[in-house]
Order: sequence, then C-alpha cells, then structure tokens
Amino acid sequence: MSTIDLGMPVHGTEGVPTLAEGSAPQTKKEFTSDQEVRWCPGCGDYAILAAVQGFLPELGLKRENIVFVSGIGCSSRFPYYLDTYGLHSIHGRAPAIATGLATSRSDLSVFVVTGDGDALSIGGNHLIHALRRNVNLTILLFNNEIYGLTKGQYSPTSHVGAVTKSTPFGSVDNPFNPVSLALGAEATFVARTMDSDRKHLTGILRAATAHRGTSFVEIYQNCPIFNDGFFAVLKDSTQAEARILHLTHGEEITAGDRVVVRRDNGSLAVVSRGAADPARVVRHDAHADDPSTAFALSRLDDPSLTHVPMGIFRSVERPTYDDLVRGQIDTAVAQSGGEATDDDLSALLAGKDSWTVGA
Repeated sequence: MSTIDLGMPVHGTEGVPTLAEGSAPQTKKEFTSDQEVRWCPGCGDYAILAAVQGFLPELGLKRENIVFVSGIGCSSRFPYYLDTYGLHSIHGRAPAIATGLATSRSDLSVFVVTGDGDALSIGGNHLIHALRRNVNLTILLFNNEIYGLTKGQYSPTSHVGAVTKSTPFGSVDNPFNPVSLALGAEATFVARTMDSDRKHLTGILRAATAHRGTSFVEIYQNCPIFNDGFFAVLKDSTQAEARILHLTHGEEITAGDRVVVRRDNGSLAVVSRGAADPARVVRHDAHADDPSTAFALSRLDDPSLTHVPMGIFRSVERPTYDDLVRGQIDTAVAQSGGEATDDDLSALLAGKDSWTVGA
C-alpha cells in the first residue's frame, strides 16, 4: 500500500510525560509483558500486537502514562500482552471507561482495543458517543466479521448470507460498515488498514496517535478458525493491486489502472483510467471539513471486496471533549477563588435542590 502522509501537526500526545532527555531509547521488549500470548495459531491479532509493540517505543512516552482499555473478545486480551497500564473491562463499555480516564487524566495516552462484536453490537452506543464527542482516544477496531471468542456466531459486520453457528441458513442482517458509521458520527480521524501489511498498519498507528481527538482505526483481521481467508483477496499481491483503493491526501485515488471519479449526481464510481474524464477524477482530501466525500468513499466497499479504500479517510481538527471539560473546571475553580473545600461540598449537599425523605 501507499505510505501515510500526516500532513497535519503532531500533537495527539501533548501533555503526556515523555522520557527524560538523554534517556536510552525504548525497545519493543520493554513494551512486551511476561504473559503467554493466547490466540489461535494464525490469528491476525499476533501481527497487530507485534506492530503495536514495535510502534509504542517511537512515542517516547513513559510506559506508566500509556493505558490500553479493552472490552470482551479475542482482541480484548491485548492489555495482558503489553507492559503498560491496562484494563480488561466489560462487554462494549471500553469507550465509556476510556472517556473517563482521558477526561480526568490529561497526562495519559489512552487506547481502546475492541472487536466488531464488542464495539458494534452491545457497545455500539458507547462507540458512537465517544466519536461524536471527540474524546482524545485512539480506538483500534479489529474486524474479522465474526464472533471469535464465543465460537463463531455472526457479528454486526458479517455479510448477508454468511453461514455461521448462529445463522446456519445464512445471515439476513444488513451489516455495518464501520468506517461509514464512524464518519456518520462525525469522527475527526477515521482510517482503515490490514493486519498483514505491517508498514501500512504502523503508518496508520503513527497518524492516529498523532491526532488530537478520537482516532478510529478499522483493522481487517483474519480469524483462522471461524472466518478464515475472508480477506485473502486483499493479501494476494495480484488481486490486491486491482482491489485496494489507495487513500493518500492530495493524490488521485487509484487501484491498478482504475481510478475514482465523481458522477453527475455527485456519487463516486470506479472506472478504468482510459474511460475517465480527467475533470471528474477525485483527488483525496483527508482534511476536508465536510465528511460527505469521505463517506461516499467508504460506500465503495462491499462484501465482495471488489473496491476497498485503504488509508486515512478523514483527519480534521476540532476541540476535544476532555480539553473542553477540563477548561470548564479550571474556569469554575478560578471564579471560586481557588480549590474546592469541604465547605463547598457541604453547601452543595445542603443546597436548594436537596430534600428530606422520612416520616
């Protein structure tokens, strides 16, 4: 795939303590815990874990100021395998817990690791609100289009007709497109990558962590037990060249000899270069304030994987929820003349909005 161009200031970890000047560079080993990694042989999670462990030293942050929060699922074992702070939380609630951490502790770099079932089923509500609020989080969604930990039920991203343990005659549900969902919630950073492309995955991780606000990264991830080879056509070099649409800010969006164009009605289509009107060829603008074109790009993808956009769909600046909340608190403290006291708490409890219950 193409390289990742940030094209914007790097300040996603601003305020998080860094290593002392002159300290020896950190290594992957320092971010690797002593826990036995327990995923099935061939699981795509191994590749993602190796990429994250190899990427974290680049941040130059103290390990005690990095937190990984997960929900429930195969991907949610992640915190055990990293030598940082971590929390294996409850099903679907990782974004809510991470929101509390990011808001109360500006000195933390907070990651959420989740799966397509954890994030988009029971956790769907928490996910969209974290995205719309623009909390300073990096959310990694591993999408294998199946429930792996609970042994092969269909998930919110399983394609129509998918035969699984819970849909023996084929799924009739219309699946979520995670990127479309994130863009619809007006997330400020949205990207897609793949477990087996280490270079592209690491580049996306760098860009996501550099972004201040909610960074949402969908990672296509293979489940060798219950949905093996679903993304195989994107991993075969010959097939991938014709299928993967490369998203690079400022450049035309291409896959082999095909290019993305804008139709008369404003929608997007993929046509051969020879049939394309040069005036209609789309150049990718990841920093456009209006997410409409990014959303249209996300709709080019479908379960056939004929045209799959990969890269950064959107990266824009907007005030973050946690910065705004801390600003309100600082203003309130300044107006009160200093820190809150026990008298302030007593006055609050005995204020006009209190009442007495009893005979």
